[in-house]
Amino acid sequence: MEKINLVESFSEFKEVKNIDRATLMSIIEDVFRSLIKKKFISDENFDIIVNPDRGDLEIWRNRTIVDDEFAEDSFDFNENIHISLADARKIEPDFEIGEEVTDQLSLEDFGRRSVLAIRQNLVSRILDLEKDSLYKKYKDRVGDILTGEVYQTWKKETLILDDEGNELILPKSEQIPSDFFKKGDSVRAVVARVEMKNNSPVIILSRTSPVFLEKLFEQEVPEVFDGLITIKKIVREPGERAKVAVESYDDRIDPVGACVGMKGSRIHGIVRELRNENIDVINFTNNSQLFISRALSPAKITSIKIDDETKRADVYLKPDQVSLAIGKGGHNIKLAGKLTGYEIDVYRDTQEDNEDVDLEEFADEIESWIIDALKNIGCDTAKSVLELTNTELVKRTDLEVETIDEVRKILRSEFE
Repeated sequence: MEKINLVESFSEFKEVKNIDRATLMSIIEDVFRSLIKKKFISDENFDIIVNPDRGDLEIWRNRTIVDDEFAEDSFDFNENIHISLADARKIEPDFEIGEEVTDQLSLEDFGRRSVLAIRQNLVSRILDLEKDSLYKKYKDRVGDILTGEVYQTWKKETLILDDEGNELILPKSEQIPSDFFKKGDSVRAVVARVEMKNNSPVIILSRTSPVFLEKLFEQEVPEVFDGLITIKKIVREPGERAKVAVESYDDRIDPVGACVGMKGSRIHGIVRELRNENIDVINFTNNSQLFISRALSPAKITSIKIDDETKRADVYLKPDQVSLAIGKGGHNIKLAGKLTGYEIDVYRDTQEDNEDVDLEEFADEIESWIIDALKNIGCDTAKSVLELTNTELVKRTDLEVETIDEVRKILRSEFE
C-alpha cells in the first residue's frame, strides 16, 4: 500500500509545471532525509537514490563492521551505524572488521503513518515551490503583453489561462468598457501586477493600462521596438480616446508618420485591438505652448497664455474650434491636460470676433433640432449662419425656407 501511494505521488510530481527535474529530485531527497533523521537521529550514513522516471526511490544504509565483543558490550555500539562481524558474515562470508556493509531499507521499515506523512509533506513542498516559481516568473513579466484563452467569465472578472494552463485574472475594472468575452476567446493583455493572496500568486492582467498601448506600439511599429522612436508619455480614456507623445532622435525619421503608417496601416491594428479607441499621435516637444497646441489636436489654437508656477494654461480659439478642443464628453481637453501636465481652460477668441454668439445661447428662441441641423453643417455661432445665404442654408440643411428666415431674423436682432 505504501509503495502504491509513493508511486502515485511521483506520477503527480512528474507533471508539475515551472519546476525543473533537478529541483524536484532535490526536494524529494530532502523530505526523505528528514524522515531518516527522525527515525535514526542521523542521515550521514544513508544514500538516497531518486528514480523519478520509474516513480520510486532507493534508500541504502552504510554500516561499519565491528567485532562481536564490541557489539555486545560497548555502550558506543549503534546498530544504525555499526554491524557485528557475525551479522555481517550472514550477508557475505568474506567480510572483515572495518569494512562497510550496505543494505537497502524498504518503506515498510518506516511504518505506514510515516509514509503517508511523507506523501503529504511532498505534496505541500512541491505546491509551495510551484507557487513561488509562478510568482517569480510573472513578477519578471510585469509590463509584458501575453495572449491567453478565456476559461470563464464572471460579473467582476474574467479567468484566463496562459499556454501552460496557469490561471490569470482580468478584472472588469481593467477591461475596456466595450470588451465582451466568451469561453474560448483569445485575449491580449498586459501583465499589470502580481499579488500574493492566501499564500498563492494572483496574476492581474490589464487592457486599460497605458502600458498595454505602449506594448502594442512596440509590436506594430518596428522603430519603436528598436528604440529609434521613443514614447514619451501615454494618456488614455479606455475605449474612447488616447494621446501618445512620441519623439525621434534621428532627424530622418518622422515619429508620427512612422507610428501611423502608410494610410494608417500600423495604427489600425492597434485601434481595432482597443475597440476603436481614437488614438492621437503627437510630436513631443519641450516647448510648452507648442506641446499644448499639439495636445489639443484636432482643434486649431489662436493663442495661449501659460502660468508655469500654477501650471495653468488659458487657450484661445475661434468659436468653431472650441467644441473640437473640448471633445466628446470632454475627453480631448482632459487628456491634453494629463499629457502636458497643465490645467487647461479654453476661451473663445474675443479679439477676433468679439460680437459673435454661440447658437446654444438662442436655445430659448430656436428649437434644439434646428440648432443641431445648423451645427451639422459647421455653423455653431450666429455669425457663421448669417454669413451664408438663404439658398445655401436651405440646400445644406434641408430646412424649410420659412424656418431659415425665422432663424436669421432672430440672429440679426441679437446684433441690432
